[in-house]
Amino acid sequence: MKTRSTSARLPVYGYLGLAIMVAAEALLFSGNQFVGRWFTPIVWTGYILFVDALVRKFKGRSLLTTERLELLVIVVVSIAGWWLFEFYNAPRFWNSDLELWWHYHNLEPNLMLRRAGYDWAFATIFPLLFITAELFRVTIFKSLTGRKIEIRKPILVLLIMLGALGAIVPLIYPSPWFAPIVWLAFILLLDPINAMRGWPSITGDLARGDWRRLWSLLGSGFVCGILWEFFNYWAISKWTYTVPYFGNVKLFEMPVLGFLGFPPFAIECWAMYIFCRSLMSGKVDKSSDTIWIETNA
Repeated sequence: MKTRSTSARLPVYGYLGLAIMVAAEALLFSGNQFVGRWFTPIVWTGYILFVDALVRKFKGRSLLTTERLELLVIVVVSIAGWWLFEFYNAPRFWNSDLELWWHYHNLEPNLMLRRAGYDWAFATIFPLLFITAELFRVTIFKSLTGRKIEIRKPILVLLIMLGALGAIVPLIYPSPWFAPIVWLAFILLLDPINAMRGWPSITGDLARGDWRRLWSLLGSGFVCGILWEFFNYWAISKWTYTVPYFGNVKLFEMPVLGFLGFPPFAIECWAMYIFCRSLMSGKVDKSSDTIWIETNA
């Protein structure tokens, strides 16, 4: 793998991203209706620019500067992946007025613009999680190792079966009680498949005693989850939650127990990305510890 020299300076686009975030917050609290309605995609776009620049500074490589085609793949998978989760939340083919866990408010009245807003917001989800995780990987968790945990094939097959069951049951029997299952099912289903197919996986990482990617993704999910709810709380177009377990005990709009779902959610998104990516090309170095596949390495 080629190495790139790091820089003492933050790339210029990082300052642009920071400026977008600060300006968006200032305009939101000043009562700007446009920013208030489009706040989520705007502020997360600024966040991606800023954190990607930090990754570039510490690593010498980043999605926006050296892996733009891979970023496009991640964006497409992000949009498709979140529409899948939207389907779990509102399985309209079964019940057209059912929303199980989260509910949107004050959306753009123009349906075409609303769809563009959905896709823009959904396009930021996987990139912001992965860029944050990569920043953790090259800084806080740069040298993290741990005990080797090898999961044998029969156990992997059992996990795949449990994951498939968890992915199917909430669609057949929609229930507000199944939220934790949805945030875990695709980890159990896809990560063992990725490992068995020779692609990067948390399963493979643990077998080598490499805990960097796991903790980086968990940390990313935790930090981004708090920021998601912080940014959402004062926005005009926003979402709220209704869940049956301690749903009235909230931090921002999120029931406090819901924050436990953000760390595994980051792993789930990553496993979905790796699986989709594996369908596009041949095998890659499964021992690679980066968050995304580096095609220009």
